[in-house]
Amino acid sequence: MLWKLHGNGHLEPGAVVAPDERLSWGKTVGLGAQHVVAMFGATFVFPLLMGLNPQLAVMMSGVATLIFLVLTKNKVPSYLGSSASFVGVAAAIYAAGGTPAHVTGSMFVVGLVLALTGLVIHFLGSGVIHKLLPPVVTGAVVMLIGFNLAPVVANIYWPQDQWTAFIVMLVVIGLSVGLRGFLGRIAIFLSLIIGYALSAVLDRVAGPITKVADGVTTSTYRVNWANVRTADWIGLPPVTDFSTWKLGAATNVVGWHWPVFSISFILLALPVVIALIAENTGHVKAVAEMTGHNLDPVMGRAIAADGLTSMLTTGVGAGPTTTYAENIGVMAATRVYSTAAYVVAAIVAIAFGFSPKFGAIISATPGGVLGGITVVLYGMIGLLGAKIWKENKVDFGNPINLVPVAAGIIIGIGNVPLTFSDSFTLGGIAFGTIVTVVLYHVARAIAPKYLSDAAGGANIILDTPGMYVEEPEPDEYPKYRDRGGR
Repeated sequence: MLWKLHGNGHLEPGAVVAPDERLSWGKTVGLGAQHVVAMFGATFVFPLLMGLNPQLAVMMSGVATLIFLVLTKNKVPSYLGSSASFVGVAAAIYAAGGTPAHVTGSMFVVGLVLALTGLVIHFLGSGVIHKLLPPVVTGAVVMLIGFNLAPVVANIYWPQDQWTAFIVMLVVIGLSVGLRGFLGRIAIFLSLIIGYALSAVLDRVAGPITKVADGVTTSTYRVNWANVRTADWIGLPPVTDFSTWKLGAATNVVGWHWPVFSISFILLALPVVIALIAENTGHVKAVAEMTGHNLDPVMGRAIAADGLTSMLTTGVGAGPTTTYAENIGVMAATRVYSTAAYVVAAIVAIAFGFSPKFGAIISATPGGVLGGITVVLYGMIGLLGAKIWKENKVDFGNPINLVPVAAGIIIGIGNVPLTFSDSFTLGGIAFGTIVTVVLYHVARAIAPKYLSDAAGGANIILDTPGMYVEEPEPDEYPKYRDRGGR
């Protein structure tokens, strides 16, 4: 990749640096460092929540970013970090008796489907996806994926150290709301550091905490650095030791491993494809708006690239990737959209990946700290679905939008199962997604024309909120307007 030098290599007031331009290499390295800080927290927090190795995840995020820039022909400035969309899937797989290898195997298949979807969009245009997955459906799937995580907080993280979790939750809320600009964007990362330090202080002041696992009560300190002390400063991430791996065990060693494929777990993970399509589309649109470039021609290429890099990262035992909003925020603040800065960030991330000591420190994050972070983070993921509805002005007075989505969300959040046999059950996320997507289109097909037109964006008349008047004659459609202001 080659970049044109922007002006004399300096950023003038009000100037914008295009993706194919760069500042002086000194300034480009500085900008790359900002992108590293922006992506850093989420890139290692999400693998941690999925039971995967954060050192390996950071390393592979750098590799994935370099590949993404090549596949998108240097036109889409984005960093590919760890995806949050799979956290609920990982929790469900572990709850069903799966291992990290089952988690990465399921995510590998999701990456494959995402890559194929990107190719379809590239050749047929994005309209085909928007028609199949309208905002009402996409928002519902994102919401049920996020809120399905509530039991993970309640049953796994929060009980480990409830008071630390409560304090960290308050810190997350306070920093997210109180900080401005760039610091506000890394509030989760800062909260993790504060919670880590708080846990170390409480160990000295209040002593160890009591944990109950498999009916056995043990006394343990919040911060356990046994693996940190034995980790090397320089080296590759470890190889996963499945002979000693046990869900929730402090002695687990997770790193490089080959994925294992299970049909039931793959079906559980596949709905995440919908969230990833929405996420990638939104990010590419945001970058296009900021840069003033029409990126629709590379939309499919970007989605396919994310799918391919997810296959690569999960194929070696790391988590899947996605384009990062945190780094888009850095671009918005600096008005520097140069992909050269992302190359620098990727190289720095790969360098971090060669420190097992760093990975061990992150892996030792106390459970109470994760409880305080996840109680906010998981809710935020779910509310992104509501954000999609709001921005697209979805009308829930229309039963086509309301009824299938209502059923799908309750199934997903409540983890309602549909059992076919002793060996095959559709879990809450998969079952909820199928109900939402399929029944939405069935409802639209069998509903009166004026309702289906309204679900697609047409204006209709409302007598009272949520109640429709009798179906008008076709030649009267233009006369009808929404009296309720919707």
